[in-house]
Amino acid sequence: MVKIFGKGDKGKYVCAICKKQFSDKAGLMKHEETHINDSEKKEEIKPVKKPEKIVTKQDYIKIGIPGFDELIEKGVPKGNAILISGGPGSGKTIFCLQIANFFVEKGKRCVYMSFEEEEAKLKQHMKDFGWDPDKNIKNGNLAIKGFDPFEVVRLIEAMVEESKGELLIKTPPIKFLKEFMPDIVVVDSLSAVAAAFSGHETSYRLYISQLFRYLNSMGVTSFVITETEEIPTEITRRGCEEFLADGVILLYNLKKTDIRISALEILKMRGVKHQKRIVPMQITEKGIVIYPKQEVFEALET
Repeated sequence: MVKIFGKGDKGKYVCAICKKQFSDKAGLMKHEETHINDSEKKEEIKPVKKPEKIVTKQDYIKIGIPGFDELIEKGVPKGNAILISGGPGSGKTIFCLQIANFFVEKGKRCVYMSFEEEEAKLKQHMKDFGWDPDKNIKNGNLAIKGFDPFEVVRLIEAMVEESKGELLIKTPPIKFLKEFMPDIVVVDSLSAVAAAFSGHETSYRLYISQLFRYLNSMGVTSFVITETEEIPTEITRRGCEEFLADGVILLYNLKKTDIRISALEILKMRGVKHQKRIVPMQITEKGIVIYPKQEVFEALET
C-alpha cells in the first residue's frame, strides 16, 4: 500500500491505494471488468450528463468567510461542488484555504488537493494569516497533499487506450479510507490539470467529469479552483467545468489607474437564492472579508 494522505509523518494512513489501482499519485481505483452489450457501449460515449445527487434532505452550511453568508439565503448547499474561478492574484487559493481552516477548526475533516503548490508552501500561506495547519494535520482533521498533473494525464491516457478509445471508464478519481472520510474537499487547481492535458481534450473532459461525479456521489462539499483571465469574459477556458459544477463563485482583481480592487460575485448557486451582483472584498492580515452592502463599481472607471 502507498500512503497518500496522512496525519503527519508519524500519523496513520488516511488514504491509501495499491499500485494495481492505477496510481499512488492520482488515487485512481481500477474498476472491475464487466461484460456489456453494444447498446450499453453506445450509451457510455454519450455527452457527459450532470451527476445526480444522492440527497434526501438538503442541508446548508456556512463557509466561514466574513460577509459571504449575507449574499446567500440559507448557505451553501451541503454536498455541492462549487467552482472558484478568477484571474491571477484574485485570492482563489486564500479563499479556499480559509474555508478549509474554518471547517477543520470546527472539527470537520478536509482534504486539500494541490496540483500546483507544495504542501509546505500552502501550510506557510495558512500560517501567514494566523492559522495553525500543523495542529489540524496532527489531530487528523486536515490533509494537504500535492499531486503531479502529468501523472494524471499518463494514467487517463493509459485507461483510454486500454478501453480501446471507447471511454468506458467508471473509475472514481479519488478513494478515501473509512478512517478519513472528508467533509470538505478542495481541488487546486483544474487549470494545472488542463495544462497537463494540452492536446488531449477528450481525456481532460473525461477526467473532469469523473472527478465531479465522484465528489457528488460521495456527498462531500467541494471547492474546485480554476483560473481565468484577469477580467473574466469566460468562467473557464474549456466550458465543461461550470456545467458540471453546482455553483460558481467569481473572484475579481480589478484595476483603476494604479489601484487594484478585489471583488466577488456568486454567478450561480444551484438550490438556493443569492444576490446577483459584484461586491467588494479585501484580503486582510486575517484572511478575506466580503463587504456585501458596498458597491464596487462606484470606485472604478467605466
